[in-house]
Order: sequence, then structure tokens, then C-alpha cells
Amino acid sequence: MTAVPASHQRALARRIIIDLAAMTAIGVFLAIIGPFGSIAAPLAERLVTWIGFAWLGYACYRPMQSVAAWGERALALPRWGVLAAAVLVGTVPMTFAVIAVNSLPSGGLHWPSFEVLAGTYFSVLVIGGAVTVLFNLVQGTPRAEVPAPAPLHSSPPMPQPAPPPAPSAPPVAAPPPHPLLDQLPAEIGSAIIALEMEDHYVRVHTMLGSALVLMRMRDAVALLGDLEGMQVHRSWWVARAAVEDAAREGRNVRLRLARGIEAPVARAKIAELRDARWI
Repeated sequence: MTAVPASHQRALARRIIIDLAAMTAIGVFLAIIGPFGSIAAPLAERLVTWIGFAWLGYACYRPMQSVAAWGERALALPRWGVLAAAVLVGTVPMTFAVIAVNSLPSGGLHWPSFEVLAGTYFSVLVIGGAVTVLFNLVQGTPRAEVPAPAPLHSSPPMPQPAPPPAPSAPPVAAPPPHPLLDQLPAEIGSAIIALEMEDHYVRVHTMLGSALVLMRMRDAVALLGDLEGMQVHRSWWVARAAVEDAAREGRNVRLRLARGIEAPVARAKIAELRDARWI
């Protein structure tokens, strides 16, 4: 069973709003500098055009970001290589959108010549690729706040000469808050077997199910404490006790875990896993 936290939709809406605000700022900047000959148009027209193109670009390129994250996670491919391929693909619909918008003042749509198509594709690729690289370099994932340690208790009072009355049983202390486990639904338990990065989230796999947590991978791994395991891939951390088998497909290695989960192993980690007698 897969459970999604109640805050997932709110966090996703917040991310989209922040992204669109950033794209609006990029559109304003492009309108001011007027690249690719657009400086000849009035400023108001440039603002409408470039902000519109920025929002269109977000609609075309943002899904490609998720595809690239999936390719890196599921196929163990290099992140920037998959992202570059995704940008090349995302530029295709964006190119036709730009050509369609630019054709409206001329009185209708028509199939562009190869020179127009290639020139527009290159122009869109330059801007779209630059914005995508910028987003991946500066866009961070919210860090889960780790609660401050509780203050130390004072020393017990000195015993009185007279014997005190028999004390009542002390109340059972509540377990301290845990920034990772406290976000998991109760029905999937707390026996963590793997962590899987999904875009800006971490999917926590347990023996009973999985749930998404809004947290960076390295922060989630740091919260596992002394649970024995290893980050076998940029997108996967695996508990050693959960490994049931290892499968090879050519030069690729995948760890088979409980509940039928398979985790890809980065090639740089294969020797380390072999030395640790995981495989």
C-alpha cells in the first residue's frame, strides 16, 4: 500500500507557485534585455511576449525534469546526461508553441520552413537549457527541521530525614519526536528498509508500505541513526537487513529487497558492496 502525506498537495502547489514566480522574473528580465531582435518591439509588448513564453516554457520543460529524475533513479543513468536529453526533447513542443504564437499576427498558422524551424529550435534551446541549468543549480528542497535537544533535568533532591510516603508510579514518558518517522502513516509502521529519492521528495519504504516525505535524501539518511545500511545510488539508500538477493544485467547491478523492491546500484559502489559482502 502506498500512502501520500496530506501535506503533499499543498507542498506541490507551493512549489509550482514559487516556480512560476521565478519564471515571471526571468520573463521580465528577457523582456528588458530583448534578445534575438525583440528589443525593437515596445516594452509592453515584450513583457507580455516574454512572460508568456516563460510560462509556456515551464509547462514544456517541467515535466521533462520529472522524466529525467525517473530515468536517473530507475535506470541508474547519469543525472546531467538524462537532463540534457530531456531538455532536447522538451524544446520540440516549445519550438512549435513559439512558432504558433509568432504566426498569429500574420493572420494564421502555416508550416514553417526548415530554416525557420531550426533557427527557432536553437534559440529556444539556448534559453530553455540555461533556465533549466539555473533551476537545478539554485533550487533547493526545504530542509526538515530537527528539534532542539530537550533541556537536562535537574538533579534529584536530597533525601529527607523522615521517609517520604510511597510515590505513585511515574507517568510513562512519551517518545521523543522524530522528524522522519513522525511523518509516516501509522499503518506502514517504522521498520525502514530503503529510502528512494523522487524529485523533491524521499519515498520511505518500510516492511508494510511506503510514503512520501518532503525532505532531502541526505537529511533523511542522517535521521536514520545507527540503522545499518548504505547509499548504493544517488537516489537510493538501502538497509542491509532488507537485501535478499542481487541481480546482474550486463554491467548493471540491482539489489532485490523485501516486498519485491529493486534498488539500482551505482557502478562506483559495486566494489564497495562486494568488499562489505553485500553481493
